[in-house]
Amino acid sequence: MAIGIAKTSEGFQYNARITWFLVLSCTVAATGGLIFGYDIGISGGVTSMDHFLKKFFPEEHNKMKKDSKTSNYCKFDSQLLTSFTSSLYLAGLVASLCASPVTRAFGCKSSILLGGVAFLAGSALGGAAYNVIMLIFDRLFLGFGIGFANQSVPLYLSEMAPPKNRGAIGAGFNFCVGIGVLLANLINYGTEKIRGGWGWRLSLVMAAAPASILTMGALFLPDTPNSLIQHGKSHKKAKRVLQQVHGESASLMSAVVTGVVGSGAIFLTLLIVDKIGRRVLFIIGGGLMLICQLLIGTLVALKLGDQGKSSNANAYLVLLLICIYVAGFGLSWGPLGWLVPSEIFPLEIRSAAQSIRVAVDFVFIFLIAQSFLAMLCHFMAGIFFFFGGWVIMMTAFVYLLLPETKNVPIEKMDRIWREHWFWKAFVLNDED
Repeated sequence: MAIGIAKTSEGFQYNARITWFLVLSCTVAATGGLIFGYDIGISGGVTSMDHFLKKFFPEEHNKMKKDSKTSNYCKFDSQLLTSFTSSLYLAGLVASLCASPVTRAFGCKSSILLGGVAFLAGSALGGAAYNVIMLIFDRLFLGFGIGFANQSVPLYLSEMAPPKNRGAIGAGFNFCVGIGVLLANLINYGTEKIRGGWGWRLSLVMAAAPASILTMGALFLPDTPNSLIQHGKSHKKAKRVLQQVHGESASLMSAVVTGVVGSGAIFLTLLIVDKIGRRVLFIIGGGLMLICQLLIGTLVALKLGDQGKSSNANAYLVLLLICIYVAGFGLSWGPLGWLVPSEIFPLEIRSAAQSIRVAVDFVFIFLIAQSFLAMLCHFMAGIFFFFGGWVIMMTAFVYLLLPETKNVPIEKMDRIWREHWFWKAFVLNDED
């Protein structure tokens, strides 16, 4: 077993060992990322399957397949179709806010369990759906499950992990998201070829597999020591937990390719995030993402046009640039966008703060999911430059305003804010 000692700038040492109990507990909890990733990957693939579109969205199917006069950028512009995807994020928004009092009152374990059960129910409903209403309710149940899991799992991982290994263990959540996306893309690629037109049902119902792992595993997970103490349990019980833990088709195929690249990049992040720090990865990833956005936008504008067709060479070049973009995201904003918020909040507000973080995330995902196809129709190739501008602002924020949190224990995290050149003006000192 690996043994690590984390040393802070104040000279404290935190002795901690990586035990099999810790690995097993965090692996089970991190499967909460699997259900999120699976849904991200499965919904995009399912909505591109002919039999699914014919059954639930016949008008949109005719527009996409038979209308040759519609612009390349506008063929998928359907608010009804986007509501199939975006309704999940509305439910996730509400659930993430509801998860905070549940986590605070009963611990992360209870929220993880609720999330798994809700996702199981949604999986069954999706596989049995025969009209759009059932599909929407399927998405609402899935969103409820994801909201609870996304609020509680990152907190659970950050509280269970030793300071020296918190980056790698915390990023395990997003690694599972990447694996979930990859598995979903592989499943879509296979089910789309099933004769009889029912492959989409198999894609939707197989979401029950990761949800079952999470639900069954949550029954046996220990709650975190911080949670036990916060809920009035004895310090002896918390100490026992600590001792156990620390010792003592072409489009579908391209989605598979990018899924492999993304998962590989996130796995690399697990290996290096606690060595080179969060800020460096944010900046490197942001640079790669920006360059690729600009190059893809330029290439699409010059070679595709409004109603033209691109050559295979250009298509492969765009796929290569997308892979580099996904790799940059997997090195930075993918895993670190979940890791850093889960580790910067003090114990007193961790549950509420994480709920707000997840809720804000769901708000913007919903807005983008609901408006993206309309934006693509109007912005055309300019959509890549639009999001490139956001990448510039995100990276500049990290460079100027985000302190490094590598190897800093959670209970000491407030000190890095009090010492930061900008945030110290807004953070009270101990004597205040």
